[in-house]
This record gives sequence, structure tokens and C-alpha cells, in this order.
Amino acid sequence: MTIRVLLADDQAMVRGSLRIILEDQPDISVVAEAADGAEAVELARRLRPDVCLVDIQMPRLGGLEVTRALAGPDVADPLRVIVVTTFDLDEYVYGALRGGAVGFILKDAGPALLVEAVRAADAGEALVSPSVTVRLLRHFTAAGAPAARGPAQPLSGRETEVVRAVARGRTNQEIATELFISLSTVKGHVSGIQAKLGVRNRGEIAAWAWENRLMDTR
Repeated sequence: MTIRVLLADDQAMVRGSLRIILEDQPDISVVAEAADGAEAVELARRLRPDVCLVDIQMPRLGGLEVTRALAGPDVADPLRVIVVTTFDLDEYVYGALRGGAVGFILKDAGPALLVEAVRAADAGEALVSPSVTVRLLRHFTAAGAPAARGPAQPLSGRETEVVRAVARGRTNQEIATELFISLSTVKGHVSGIQAKLGVRNRGEIAAWAWENRLMDTR
């Protein structure tokens, strides 16, 4: 199966570079490019790509607005959005994760990580590299991000372990290895956690973990 990708960035050179990197892969195809946020929303809704790579700062609609329009809490059938940013401490990225983005990637992350991020998003496992996740969410925890609401039902000890692993950027396979449980068990825990927290993807699980001070900020 080919992963269909939409690129949204106001710089033609950036879009061209991303297209070259992605289409060099046999399993990825760029189906559309958008030069601003409004065009990105229109194309994404019409074409329903598997993954949308969205720049955080664009004309007409910024990355936050695009993310909420395509993947926000009120979207019945959300798309998978990865936010692309220049800085790993960009304050808007936190809002994008809260707005439904499955993850984010730096523009200078390199071709390998870009491809990995797209494939991970398509598989439902996207977040960010662990080091970037920790720095970003630590920054907002220290800045006094408001505490999130508690879960509808208490998390079990094992679910809490899974939440912490997700917040560190671990994939399902990595979590299974770390906790000595099966991959299917991890997937079941992640689904149960999402239901209890009232969130729809791993990015929101990670944001919830940091908002509720579940993570060691040292």
C-alpha cells in the first residue's frame, strides 16, 4: 500500500525538497501540495491523504488552525497531521498536539527521520523523537501549562507505565519490549487509555502525561 501524503508549506523550495525526499521511497507518494493553510484544508478534505505534513506558520490559516480543522476534537473522521516546525521549542507545537496532531518534526531533522515520521503516522504510532518530545513538553510544563482533566476512570498501574512510555516517544514495539508484554497487549492498553482520557491519538496522551506531571522533568 502506498502512503498518500499532502504537503502544506508556503515556501515552494521547502515543498519541493520534501517531495523529492518522500517520493524517493517506493511506498510513499505526494498527492498534493498546498501553499497556504486554507488550501491545505480544502485539498485534505477532498483528497483524504493518509498523512498531512503541515507547516506551523502559513498564510491565511496557520498550522494550528489547519490541525484543528483536519484532526480536532470536533472532526468526526480526523486525518493524521504531522506539524513541521523550524524550532523544537516552538510554542505552537504544544497547541498542535492538543489540537489533534499526531506528532511533529523539525525541518532540519534529515531525510531519514522525515520518512520515518510519515511511515509512523500512517501506522498510527507517530509522535516525535524522544529527545525532542522531552525538551518541548518539559518547556511547557515549566511554563505552567494548565493541568488537564482527570481520566473518566482511574488508570491502572500498567496503563500509567504505558502513558509514560508514550510520552517519551516510544513506539508500540518498544513499549512491548520494555514492559515484557505482547504487542497486541500494548495496543489494547493504548486504546483503553485513549478511551479513559477522552483523547484520540498518542500526541494527546503525551500532552496529558506532561500536563498532569506524570513525567520526571529532571
